[in-house]
Amino acid sequence: MVKENITWGEERIADELSLKLGLWVSPRTVRKYWPKEPGAKGRRGTSSQHWRTFVKSHAQAIVACDFLVAVTVRFRVLFVFVAMEVGSRRILHHNVTAHPTSDWTLQQLREAILGGHGYQFLIHDRDSIFSTDLDEELHRSFGLRVLRTPVRAPQANAYCERLIGTMRRECLDFMIPLNERHLRKTLRSWVAHYNKGRPHA
Repeated sequence: MVKENITWGEERIADELSLKLGLWVSPRTVRKYWPKEPGAKGRRGTSSQHWRTFVKSHAQAIVACDFLVAVTVRFRVLFVFVAMEVGSRRILHHNVTAHPTSDWTLQQLREAILGGHGYQFLIHDRDSIFSTDLDEELHRSFGLRVLRTPVRAPQANAYCERLIGTMRRECLDFMIPLNERHLRKTLRSWVAHYNKGRPHA
């Protein structure tokens, strides 16, 4: 059944066995008998390490980044870029622009990741702002391996998504920025509070 349906996981196989053959087994039992390819560590030749385990094991070496949107009093849309260190939950860099581009984003990452850093990975989503040229430059200049999150999987960048939610709940939901300068100034003081005045771990 596994060989004929390569996209099925343990739960789907367990459901099919119970529905069509009347064999009641748990997904854990299916995992126990899952066929292994020669020389493979886990099923279907992939690593058996879960994403959550990977992030926890390498947290000190991961930087996550994302954008959020803020609307001014005059209904002008502003984009806020945020980069954070996953291990300490510290905000490394933030900035505001009305017109984010790949070059602008690359410059923000240069300002966030200084020389002599110990980072190995950068997590971001599949937004077109994060172009392949940007990813290649990060690898070439900083030695970072870029991890793009899967489509429609915000939980893959959960730490940064959580930070953005906190930023909205504690700061942006209580104000309407007048302009780009006002938003930048407000975020500067909130980020200082976030990094120094509250616990993260």
